[in-house]
Amino acid sequence: MTEWWYNNKTGEVEEGPQSLGQDRDGPFATREDAVRAPQIIAERARKWAEDEARER
Repeated sequence: MTEWWYNNKTGEVEEGPQSLGQDRDGPFATREDAVRAPQIIAERARKWAEDEARER
């Protein structure tokens, strides 16, 4: 099964881990999800922040 990664340094999508771990996010199941990585990460961070605020 192919894994897709988003390279934060270049903004490119990689098939399989090709760059340094500190420069990439993933893995993602599809290329389309890797393309949307910045939006997906922002959505997850927002949800985690909301959940944490509710727990206080």
